Amino acid sequence: MNQKLYSEIFHRKSFHLFRNTIPLDEEDFAILNSVIREYDSLDSRIRVEMKIVKAEATNAKRGEEYAILFYSEKKENYLQNIGYIGEQIDLSLVSHGLATLWYGIGHPNETNDSSGLSYVIMLLVAKSTDGFRKDMFLSKRKELSEIYTGDEYSSIINIARFAPSACNSQPWQLLWKDKKLKVYRHFDLTRRGIMPIKKVSFYNRIDIGIFLCILELCFENGEIKFQRTIYPDDGNEEDILTAEYWFD
Repeated sequence: MNQKLYSEIFHRKSFHLFRNTIPLDEEDFAILNSVIREYDSLDSRIRVEMKIVKAEATNAKRGEEYAILFYSEKKENYLQNIGYIGEQIDLSLVSHGLATLWYGIGHPNETNDSSGLSYVIMLLVAKSTDGFRKDMFLSKRKELSEIYTGDEYSSIINIARFAPSACNSQPWQLLWKDKKLKVYRHFDLTRRGIMPIKKVSFYNRIDIGIFLCILELCFENGEIKFQRTIYPDDGNEEDILTAEYWFD
């Protein structure tokens, strides 16, 4: 992945409302079009497509100017793949000074694109004079001890735990065992916020993709070489092993 994105982990924030906005100019819109084409996939065999639409083409009303709509084939782990791709786009937009919000409860006026792919989620975008995050560590996140059992790579995971997630549910649990780092999707209805019960595992699988993106950017920034295995996750309402990492 683009290692320039690593520093943006510390700056990004979710703009739940876009205030003090400025219309995107031609250069901004060119950047918007560029970043949706520059990403790595978690699974390159899954067809995806991103579309940029004006705010009024969706039901979102957060003060955004544009929305990036994510579409995908419905294949194994397609939700994790969208989260993984989308977070790279999210961080890239932040690097260009554009404000963003993952908007799970939104939907476009048209739910299928011309290629027959299915709509998954959207990322709202605006240009705002409001600043980005100044101190990531003031954000509300689970403590490292709540999400990780082990001691290897603790400093890496301590950064990765600040990944965004639906309703700040943070549905990841990590375990160091047999010289491998295991990543689980933790199912917990007590942290679902406004998510409908039947949608929790849907959004949390996207969240896992976002988390894996952040985690791997942290590994790459530390020049830590790794290999990984991604496991199927069909959305069962239970804790699921989603990925394993081992290191050279």
